[in-house]
Amino acid sequence: MSLPFWCIFISALLIFLAKAPVAKAMAEEGGGRYDNRHPRAQQARLSGFGARALAAHLNSFEAFPLFAVGVLMAHVTQTHGLLVDGLAVTFVVARVLYLLCYWADLHWQRSVVWVIGLLSSLLLMLTPAL
Repeated sequence: MSLPFWCIFISALLIFLAKAPVAKAMAEEGGGRYDNRHPRAQQARLSGFGARALAAHLNSFEAFPLFAVGVLMAHVTQTHGLLVDGLAVTFVVARVLYLLCYWADLHWQRSVVWVIGLLSSLLLMLTPAL
C-alpha cells in the first residue's frame, strides 16, 4: 500500500481517536457517566475542554473527505512521487497538530495548521496538473 493510502487510513483513525477526549469530557459532565442513550444531548451540554474536543472531533469528519479525494485524484491519474507523499504526510501531521492545538485552546495556532491541512488537500487535487 502506498504512503498516501496509509495517510488516508491514519486520517480515518484520527477521526475516532479524536472522540476519546470527548467521551472523557462527557463522562465528567455526566457525573462519571457517559450517557449512551442520549449522547448528542450530553454533548450539547459540554463546555470548555469538552466543547473544544467535540468541535475538533467533528472537524476531523469535515476535513477527511477533501483529503481522501485529493489522494484518490492523484492515484487515479497515476500521479505519485515525493510531492504527493509529502503533501499526504503534511496533511496527517497538520491534523494531529490541529487536534492538539484545539484541545490546548491555542486558537490562532490551530487556524494556521488547519490552513496547512486544507492547502495540502487542495494541492493534492492539483498534482495531476503539475
